[in-house]
Amino acid sequence: MPFLSATLDRVKPSPTIAVTTKAAELRAAGRDIIGLGAGEPDFDTPDNIKAAAKAAIDAGQTKYTAVDGIPALKEAICAKFKRDNALDYTPAQITVGTGGKQVLYNAFMATLNPGDEVIIPAPYWVSYPDMVLLGGGEPVFIEGAMDKGYKITPEQLEAAITPKTKWFLFNSPSNPTGAGYSWSELKALTDVLLRHPHVWVMTDDMYEHLAFGNFKFCTPAQVEPALYDRTLTINGVSKAYAMTGWRIGYAGGPEVLIKAMRKVQSQSTSNPSSVSQHAALEALNGPQDYLGPNAELFQRRRDLVVDGLNACPGITCPRPEGAFYVYPSIAGCIGKTSAGGAKITDDEAFATALLEETGVAVVFGAAFGLSPNFRVSYATADADLTEACKRIKTFCEGLT
Repeated sequence: MPFLSATLDRVKPSPTIAVTTKAAELRAAGRDIIGLGAGEPDFDTPDNIKAAAKAAIDAGQTKYTAVDGIPALKEAICAKFKRDNALDYTPAQITVGTGGKQVLYNAFMATLNPGDEVIIPAPYWVSYPDMVLLGGGEPVFIEGAMDKGYKITPEQLEAAITPKTKWFLFNSPSNPTGAGYSWSELKALTDVLLRHPHVWVMTDDMYEHLAFGNFKFCTPAQVEPALYDRTLTINGVSKAYAMTGWRIGYAGGPEVLIKAMRKVQSQSTSNPSSVSQHAALEALNGPQDYLGPNAELFQRRRDLVVDGLNACPGITCPRPEGAFYVYPSIAGCIGKTSAGGAKITDDEAFATALLEETGVAVVFGAAFGLSPNFRVSYATADADLTEACKRIKTFCEGLT
């Protein structure tokens, strides 16, 4: 329609939300649906965090707060960065937003000019390129090959950098692949960035505490302190603390950037929920002893799903280092026809037929910038994961 902004023509709705919505509609209509699309833990927010929120309500902590976070929460975030990442920030270098998504968006809105390029490794979280486009920038993709664990190489990063590059956007462990970069792998990338002082680093560390086996999480400014003054380190409480609906994300970075992001937020949402901020304060300052057992639970689910998917004809599924996603290839299924008569021309056709014929909801790979694949979120009950893998195997066995 003529009165709508032309900027909207540059972006598309979130495919992950679309899949979750479709699964909910089918379930409401009486279908037996197993949803593997949503990226949120299936267990409840810990009781101490809920109690802190209730106490905040009872204490009248229900008014406007400072635009980008209460002082106590900023102090807790500084302590978290020091404790977990050996990064020193002051409260003036901290911003708190309505989820990590808003923090990312604020950073792009505060820094991008028309023609600025943002390097994004693919596969990528579906919202990254669209937020860049909304900010007036241009996403530049580097494809991580499956045989390299979906990780990009230093040579690829070097080749992608141009005089127009504003940001390198980094996510480890990754959504959608679960790929995690070791210290040495990340150091090789930061060595490239050191040679290009005009490139800033935006790192999405949301899955920090979901690291499996011998993999140890690390973040760019930790690995290479010389990048500290041009790195925005983003995190949040959504995944590790099962607080997706509380909507609290945060970041540490150079004060000039944080101040600019605060200006953006002051003219959009203003402060995040006051009650959620007090809940996040307890999450960061309270007991952390359940983080390890939760990661072990997800590691067990990862193994269940990887083994189940690799038993399916036409599917190859790498074993990732973290997060709660796998990103299998369906190259062996393309060009075939399902038992229900659907032509599997691409991964979107595969995901559509899988949902309609088996009731298993996944997100097709094209949404994440690499095909032919699909993403499974295994943040759900073991019984559902086992049944879903059984249905996917039956579906693949029926392809001709």
